[in-house]
Amino acid sequence: MNSRKLVAALVLTSIAALATPARAQTYPDHAVRLIIPFPPGGSIDTLGRILTDKLANLWGQSVFIENRAGAGGMVGSSVAAQAAPDGYTMSFGGQFMAANVTIAPSANFDPVKSFVPLILVATGQDVLMVPADSPFHSVKEIVDYAKAHPGELTYASLGIGSSGQLASTLFSEVTGITLQHVPYNSFSQAVTDVSAGRISIWLTTLGGSIGHIQAGKLRALAVSGPTRAALLPDVPTFDELGVAYGNDTSWYALFAPAGTPPAVVAKINAATNTILADADMKERATKLGFRLVGGPPERLGTHLRSEIDKWAKVANAAGLVPK
Repeated sequence: MNSRKLVAALVLTSIAALATPARAQTYPDHAVRLIIPFPPGGSIDTLGRILTDKLANLWGQSVFIENRAGAGGMVGSSVAAQAAPDGYTMSFGGQFMAANVTIAPSANFDPVKSFVPLILVATGQDVLMVPADSPFHSVKEIVDYAKAHPGELTYASLGIGSSGQLASTLFSEVTGITLQHVPYNSFSQAVTDVSAGRISIWLTTLGGSIGHIQAGKLRALAVSGPTRAALLPDVPTFDELGVAYGNDTSWYALFAPAGTPPAVVAKINAATNTILADADMKERATKLGFRLVGGPPERLGTHLRSEIDKWAKVANAAGLVPK
């Protein structure tokens, strides 16, 4: 490279370096996209829409949802990973990203290398349910029966590698029982079969199930987390029952493509933390069965790496790792 070209290259680099802070100062100056890698209508989609509405009000700019469902969240995440790293595309990630690194790794992105963490938004309480006319009225009754009849009881999930399958696998491991997996393509199909008694148990997030529990179609026996669910104050936690299930297995977070400027990351994080502290946001999230979290981007980065390790162990123990 001759001296003239070298000087030109250095000038362009300097201009780009100066432009990045300037762009961050005015961010956002046009519409922001949030990719939700699941179909519209679910509790996760609802949480995302509440969040984007509040971000739009705070920023004075449009923040719109783009649902890109498929492959248990992997299709939408792949699209988000390949977007321009300028802060104008974010994605709603979660437990499925951490689990699929082991179960179904994507050739298009890596959850750690392809994204920069923005903020851990919420965790979703899990709830163990049975049909309303089930003979089981406690977790102990399920465990005792399953030990006496290995593999006879069935559980529903929304597919191989889904949060429901992993949660049920974790439950099986900590209680020492064997359950038969019945995967479904849709939530409505699963809840219909569970309610009708064609499936023995269902362990999934509370938000999508609370209406069916309150309508008397399903009976809740236990919830995850350190405290009982505000929506189900009479239902004990797994901890209370002596089941070492641990905390909520489902979690939801904002990510941006790798290379997004740190100043933009800081702006998004600060704005979202402000929203998560809002009383209306807390009330609406609680009604959906979520616990709001927040914190710095580093908290999400640490959480993601910990979750990858956790679900790798569960997946290996359950034989879910492809050979």
